[in-house]
Amino acid sequence: MKRIKKIIPGFLLNFYHYCFALIGGVFYRLSFFTSKNMTVIGVTGTSGKTTTVEMIARILEEAGYKVGVLSSVKFKIGSQEEENKLKMTMPGRMMIPKFLRRARKCDYVVLEVTSEGIKQYRHKFIHFDIAVLTNLSPEHIESHGSFEKYREAKLKLFQIAKKTHIINLDDENKDYFLPFPAERKYFFSLKNCRQKEKFFQENKNYQIIRAENIDISNQGISFILKGTTFRLNLLGKFNIYNALAAISLGISEGISLETCKRALEKFKKMPGRMEVVVKSPFTVIVDYAHTPNSLEKVYKTIKEGLKNKKSKMICVLGSCGGGRDKWKRPVLGEIAATYCDKVIITNEDPYDDDPEEIIENVFQGTKGKGEKILDRREAIRKALEISQKNDIVIITGKGSEPWMCVEKGKKIPWDDRQIVREELRRLLEK
Repeated sequence: MKRIKKIIPGFLLNFYHYCFALIGGVFYRLSFFTSKNMTVIGVTGTSGKTTTVEMIARILEEAGYKVGVLSSVKFKIGSQEEENKLKMTMPGRMMIPKFLRRARKCDYVVLEVTSEGIKQYRHKFIHFDIAVLTNLSPEHIESHGSFEKYREAKLKLFQIAKKTHIINLDDENKDYFLPFPAERKYFFSLKNCRQKEKFFQENKNYQIIRAENIDISNQGISFILKGTTFRLNLLGKFNIYNALAAISLGISEGISLETCKRALEKFKKMPGRMEVVVKSPFTVIVDYAHTPNSLEKVYKTIKEGLKNKKSKMICVLGSCGGGRDKWKRPVLGEIAATYCDKVIITNEDPYDDDPEEIIENVFQGTKGKGEKILDRREAIRKALEISQKNDIVIITGKGSEPWMCVEKGKKIPWDDRQIVREELRRLLEK
């Protein structure tokens, strides 16, 4: 199918995707169910989408609502939940309309919305009420043609969501999202500054949700919001932004800060997102980070949280998936070389690309600091073998994904977390 798509003219491919969206919308009566029976929330951005979706769902459930969730890690309707094993955040072939039909008795449905999904019209015929922007940085550039076109895809969600817009005020691209009309606008921020932009002077229907007294440690994060103290068992400044986006959603729907606090303080971890898999004799963390921006955030968070200055960061860099964004391969290598004491570059999801070529592209960015090990299990094993007490092993690129995608459409069962446990057990048995 991929080969066929390469030779089909772009306008025919667009028509193909649009037809699926149209048929799904008609067959599953989306215009009725998503406009009459539920509030549909779309969360978009480059990173943080999955965690923000989950936080929003937890807050809504804590408030007593029935919630549906469609994200890169799960499909959930009320208490029924299943893992998303498709390796697709916004699945096609009418799967989203079918999911929404099944979720028709939910009060809210929270969807993770991607630029690729929008490009393929998978957002069409869904009545989005609320749009949330986490952040924006270069991603899927080769697919869209430029960062500007990638950003334009994200903007389309805010064009169609008319009730509420929730925007990261600290993101440098925020100004592109401000002009679109909505009944209410909520902005979240960590910065203490007055808004002098023309938008804020001319508009009154907005509220700024600003975190104060921020504390970030290797034990978690805390901040104060309108007199309420939040203490979360999550790592990294970026998770404060994710939490603020979710809290802003709660406030916009009339949910109290105390309810938001209870929900988020029960939130212990997100599968494959800064997930601590091993705590002793050294720490092993698995994270999905696959963009330069998200990778640097992960490394910086861990680096700043090191208590023992003799601790080393040993990084298994899951290189870069095949078939997309070749530009970022050496950039990922350069970031790893900047923050890590040891860099092991390995295979991720090569698809039909040459995995050794991908790894070599990443290696070039390390300026010779990295080590290349093609077999991902072997790379993880090597990282565990060379780790000493108090060191931190960081394995990035796949997070909780259940497959490794290789040539000719094959999927190999995979789980970085399980591989770590298996290899550590063998190492300790020696």
